[in-house]
Amino acid sequence: MGVMVWSEIDVQSARQVQVTVPDRTSLLDDLGQHMAQGRGFALATLNLDHVVKLRQSPDFRLAYLAQSHVTADGNPIVWLCRLAGQRVALIPGSELIMPLAEVAAAQRVPVALVGSTQNTLALAAQRLKQRIPGLEVVLQLAPPMGFDPTGAGADAVIAAIDNSGAGLCFLALGAPKQEMLAARAYAALPGVGFVSIGAGLDFIAGHQRRAPRLVRMLAAEWLWRLAGNPRRLAARYGACLWALPGLTVKAIRVRG
Repeated sequence: MGVMVWSEIDVQSARQVQVTVPDRTSLLDDLGQHMAQGRGFALATLNLDHVVKLRQSPDFRLAYLAQSHVTADGNPIVWLCRLAGQRVALIPGSELIMPLAEVAAAQRVPVALVGSTQNTLALAAQRLKQRIPGLEVVLQLAPPMGFDPTGAGADAVIAAIDNSGAGLCFLALGAPKQEMLAARAYAALPGVGFVSIGAGLDFIAGHQRRAPRLVRMLAAEWLWRLAGNPRRLAARYGACLWALPGLTVKAIRVRG
């Protein structure tokens, strides 16, 4: 798979961060084959906030370039890809947890949950196992506050994943920590699949509420989140809106 888009360029390697996944069906088929064959992967979900962070952080950009799969997580990314002449589907990370867990259960692949809080992990694991018969959750690990995905703590997390026997690991650390840990862990454990899911486990545990379906259909989920936490999100979404016109011009130029 390889969908060329308008995205940010890594100056040193002259490589681009790309959306590599055209649609959900092909993604699940491909990751299912990886798990069946004992091949690992690292999946990141690109949104507009990540694009802003990619411009600011060389380490984040390198982590993204190390991912084997990148989906479009956010309607602005889908629209920009389409402006650039590439048809891609919206695939949020939180919506991949259940179907990938179902694939793991069917193939008897043990699952690890890393990130968030211990309480959230325990409740999410309980609910996942209730909904998916046969699912084996072999690790629930919440790194401490201040966790550094490039430090010794990351090595301990990777060792715990390895020792657990997990073949699929959901990372709920938020960007850029989860993508940076995924890149490092994927290199160390090439037989394990790593999926960065942000607040996905909090949704399953019920500790955070996702926007209603109608709001998501209207592409207004960001407004829902902003209304719920304006102090934390106002600056982030302001930076995203500021970047959008320039990205739109880039996308049109790519197509032209």
